[in-house]
Amino acid sequence: MKILITGATSGIGEQLARDYAAAGHQVIACGRNKTALQRLSDAYPHNISAQVLDITDAETTLATLGNYQQLDVVILSAGVCEYVDIDSFNTALFERVYEVNIFGMLRCIEALLPNLLAGSQLVLVGSTARLLPFTRAEAYGSSKAALQYIARSLQVDLSGRGIIVQTVSPGFVETPMTAVNDFAMPMAVTVEFASQAIRKGIAKKHTDITFPRLFGALLKVLSRLPQAWQVAISKRF
Repeated sequence: MKILITGATSGIGEQLARDYAAAGHQVIACGRNKTALQRLSDAYPHNISAQVLDITDAETTLATLGNYQQLDVVILSAGVCEYVDIDSFNTALFERVYEVNIFGMLRCIEALLPNLLAGSQLVLVGSTARLLPFTRAEAYGSSKAALQYIARSLQVDLSGRGIIVQTVSPGFVETPMTAVNDFAMPMAVTVEFASQAIRKGIAKKHTDITFPRLFGALLKVLSRLPQAWQVAISKRF
């Protein structure tokens, strides 16, 4: 398969690039970190093509990704997380998070969508954080909730073209991004676990790939409770 991955220089994206390349697939690894991209292409010179890309740069993103054709799988995993300081509420924080998690993702879709053919798979990496009103997660959680809605609508609108839209909803994954968290991360999994779960879900064409299963199932049950109950439960975390 020919697979394009954004956010491939760290965390889940990097592990996916390595695992797909090791399995013999052709991977286009996209990211901002030139050194990390070079490591990937050096490790898998016949299977990974490095593409320096900053998805916050609209013009460059559209021009660069618009050149890629005959892609079997597109995995948009680039993302950032910042936590809100409620005593110093800052709109700029939301803008930074949304610039990458939503508008950056949308630019990638805009550039790639015209060249995707029937049978292609478009995979958007979200988060189970969208399911409950977690403390300080106003920016990150809402961006992932928006991503989920966008994906569901794309599932409807792209069904006629035969393009498969899938979402990934991880729980806590041990990555450089979560390494700065100053709170407990229940049921946290490794990037190797995450990559395996995602690749398996993509292969089976699952609509939503949620892991770990127990953590995801618990949050989905809690998300169906009355809103007041959800807030009360989140206060205890």
